[in-house]
Amino acid sequence: MPTASPSPQAGQPSPAAAGLLVILGASGDLTKRLLMPALYNLACEGLLPDAFAVVGMALTEQTTAEFRASQRLDIARFTTRKALDENRWRWLESRLHYLPGNFSDPAAYDRLMKLVLEVGQETGAAGNTLIYLAISPDFFVEVNRRLDAAGFTRMPGHKKIIVEKPFGKDLDSAIGLNRDLLAHWREDEIYRIDHYLGKETVQNLLAFRLANPLFAPLWNASHIDHIQISSLETVGVETRGGYYDRTGVVRDMVQNHLLQMLAYVCMEPPTSLDPAAIRDGKSRLLESVRLLDPPAVARDCVRGQYAAGSKPDGSPAVAYRQERDVDPVSNTETFAAIRLQIDNARWAGVPIYLRSGKSLWKRGTEIVVQFRPPASGSAAVEPNLLIFHIQPYQAVEIRMHAKRPGPAFRLQPAGMRFDYAETFEAARGTGYEVLLYAALNNDPTLFSRTDFVETAWRIVQPMLDAWRATPANDFPNYAAGTWGPAAANSLLARDGRRWHENLTRDVLARSEFLATAPAVMLNNLLLAFRPLAVDPGDTIVRAGDRGGEMYFVCRGELEALGRAGERVGRIGEGEFFGEMAVLFDQPRSATVRAVCHCDLLALDAADFHRIANDFAQMQAEFQRIAASRQSHPTAAGEEPS
Repeated sequence: MPTASPSPQAGQPSPAAAGLLVILGASGDLTKRLLMPALYNLACEGLLPDAFAVVGMALTEQTTAEFRASQRLDIARFTTRKALDENRWRWLESRLHYLPGNFSDPAAYDRLMKLVLEVGQETGAAGNTLIYLAISPDFFVEVNRRLDAAGFTRMPGHKKIIVEKPFGKDLDSAIGLNRDLLAHWREDEIYRIDHYLGKETVQNLLAFRLANPLFAPLWNASHIDHIQISSLETVGVETRGGYYDRTGVVRDMVQNHLLQMLAYVCMEPPTSLDPAAIRDGKSRLLESVRLLDPPAVARDCVRGQYAAGSKPDGSPAVAYRQERDVDPVSNTETFAAIRLQIDNARWAGVPIYLRSGKSLWKRGTEIVVQFRPPASGSAAVEPNLLIFHIQPYQAVEIRMHAKRPGPAFRLQPAGMRFDYAETFEAARGTGYEVLLYAALNNDPTLFSRTDFVETAWRIVQPMLDAWRATPANDFPNYAAGTWGPAAANSLLARDGRRWHENLTRDVLARSEFLATAPAVMLNNLLLAFRPLAVDPGDTIVRAGDRGGEMYFVCRGELEALGRAGERVGRIGEGEFFGEMAVLFDQPRSATVRAVCHCDLLALDAADFHRIANDFAQMQAEFQRIAASRQSHPTAAGEEPS
């Protein structure tokens, strides 16, 4: 059995401070899926001290040996590394301890205190105790009172309570929870954990702003038109229907994750990296967000709930109201889009758009900063964008314009991208590694303070109140696998803006033709495509009209109608249509109409010709498609002129 912690790798930070982690709820999913893999990753990097131990307590009746055996089985399933390092796992496993206990039993906390003192003394981990509440929020109040009664709040040295979200279910409950926590712990001992703040790209928001002064003069209302923060999921509620139906997307995502990212993007640059300075800056920013009154909720907030549709693999997806443990007449929102204003000198007049939802067309968390267009009189070009890709792809991207090769002065969209996977060699983590390391080192920077949590609830509470008082009469209002409710697009269109649907190559790869296209061609298409959502019965192109765009089908099915209105073909996912009218500059030969909710990508004729001219493969393929459709006009709704 290893008796020493692995040494940190060259260039890595030093191991964390000695400490003992107490996990209440140690036999649950959070421990085996996230906490233990995170601790194992820290051990593999040499970032856990030799004087470290874990003491777990839960209802499950098992011994320490049985707890270690169960965690060994689970780490093989949930490790984020390619292979299990037996030596390093054995080192961590030797530091795991367990006792069963009921959270309502005072005697269980006395036994827990005895074990914590014994293990702390034996391992040298005493004097820095972290108590992690890996339990339902329903037990927080009782558990904190019993921890206090058993003496955990009076232990010598450093001690802290780590509380998982949700921090309350509304403003009143959050205030009550904070009041109870502060009755037993000091503010600097309360570590409210949000795993989003453990993501490298979220932390890089602060590094980007502080370490790159070239952007500092641009980071204000004079240069930035608006900001979009989106967190989209392709999955539905799956096995979490009972929890989600009491929660909804505003509580689950907006109140915490999205507002955390908003704070990092828009806060004033802190005077130092001192934890208090950073947390002060985040709190002041949220306090500057204009609170929504009832008319503003009606005007600037959109809610949605998914209907039946399709999953990314094409298989059927059930409606939210048909999910397990969901009320069949549920009014819970699975999608929200919100327009916020920040009332301070830096951001006056700059709208901030937040968006999150389930069962959507693409998974991804992204922040898009759109700069103001060129001054009046300049050539009409798309605005510059700065995009932070948070997940699943971790990157920072700048979208700008460059001159095309050749004697003429012609511009086209171009991109500059910094990709974490291509720059750093690092094992994929759970997001908890950074947070546990910081907690051991008594660094509260990445943890939420009382004022931040309560201000975040004040921002979203008017929405929750208005939506509870006025049940939605249009639910469900978007199909699973689409881009969300049409009202979310209207929210931005009203301001003369649109959502930036940041495409990825896997979306284009749904087309057999594009699946084999060279990377440089895909990059050009990704920058040129424009998203378009259509409802059942909507007409996209009409026979006889001049073709200014061609279309790629991401999701859904369309029908092609002949000049007499007869159906002459269908167009499915991964297919193109309209390219013949663009290719030959001829009138549309058929009308194309949506059969169901469809998500399309439109490509303007000018971009089509530019990319086709640059890539002989694309030119040849569309010529082949054109020839095929001349011979078989019903293939995708095109008919010969």
